[in-house]
Amino acid sequence: MAPVATSENASKQHSDVANPKSRVANKIFNPFYSPPDMDDGTKDYKYEEFKPSFPNLSWEPLEEVEVTERGLRADPSKKNLFGAAKKVTLLTPAIGAEIEGIDLRQLTDEQKDELALFVAERTVVFFRDQELDIHQQLDLARYYGPLHKHATTGIPKNGLEEVHVVYNDSSRRPDQSGFSKIELWHSDVTYEIQPPSVTSLKVITGPEVGGDTLWSSGYALYSSLSPGFQTYLEGLYTVHSAVAQAEGSRAAGLPVRRKEIETVHPLVRVHPVTGWKSIFINPGFTRQIVGVPKAESDAILTFLFRQISDNPDFQVRFKWQTNSVAIWDNRIATHSATFDFWPATRHALRATPHGEKPLSVEEYEKTTGKTAKDRQIEIWKEQGVEVPQVTSKNGGGSNKSRYND
Repeated sequence: MAPVATSENASKQHSDVANPKSRVANKIFNPFYSPPDMDDGTKDYKYEEFKPSFPNLSWEPLEEVEVTERGLRADPSKKNLFGAAKKVTLLTPAIGAEIEGIDLRQLTDEQKDELALFVAERTVVFFRDQELDIHQQLDLARYYGPLHKHATTGIPKNGLEEVHVVYNDSSRRPDQSGFSKIELWHSDVTYEIQPPSVTSLKVITGPEVGGDTLWSSGYALYSSLSPGFQTYLEGLYTVHSAVAQAEGSRAAGLPVRRKEIETVHPLVRVHPVTGWKSIFINPGFTRQIVGVPKAESDAILTFLFRQISDNPDFQVRFKWQTNSVAIWDNRIATHSATFDFWPATRHALRATPHGEKPLSVEEYEKTTGKTAKDRQIEIWKEQGVEVPQVTSKNGGGSNKSRYND
């Protein structure tokens, strides 16, 4: 879920500064969880039918569904996908790639499988100048799994329930008192029993500048940790909660279309295609570590959340243009939008297929007979690089940084 801004105007904000008690009386809610049911009132907008609406519907709880992991069928060389592209650019060592010359409307099944593999390896892949419409976007997402319908956020006015609308305009000015930037980092709906997999977002209207999105790699975060800490985290589980999101919608007077749930997932999960280990928590929905003292849980989660939001080595940042598409693996990535573009309009449509139920390292190895891997170590091995060994506590090695930029 992308956070949405509040609609308080400038004069209201100034009066609240003068009278801070009024903010308490008016119950300012976290905009991450309280989407406003309003827009700027423009009726000749090209994509009016895709503005968000909040119909009062009631959906049954989700149950486990079978998912076919398409990336397992892919040619590891990705020759069909790469052979059709004009250029493939890796954006950082850890995360992100851009593919030029591919029309997402024309992908063969072999190319779709290879795209799933490439996204699993790179976490997020970007495309520009894509003309696919929302029905074609949904069809592509549906190839990777049954589509998720969001219980609280807006769906298009045209009634396409499987579309998640990301929309902000001049009527929705961000209220910085309602959230901190770290809270904007999230993986989509991780409280579901089967959180999303190969997710796509297409921007149909965007600001000339601003409104970028950042993604952070759970692979890279795992790889950055000490071996002892990695092993400890591999045995832990966390609670992912939809409660605050549902309560925020009710507080805003909006319907909750499916009863909120809380689900326990492994803190370290293994991607079913790559076999690589990834940290699977996010500030938006992860609430606590199961079975440890609260102080310990809070300290660990705060550390990991800060690594997600603050460590640029794990991140890639994308500047959107109209008809840009990002496809990311929600099982690995956390992401955050920048809210620096008000009063411009930013409008995007998301298609969100369910993935498998997350597996811990132990569960993955038991069910597959394979050994889960550390991505960075596997990359070094492929490059013929000697894998650094951990210095013993009695070793004489210096712990000073060799970085001198």
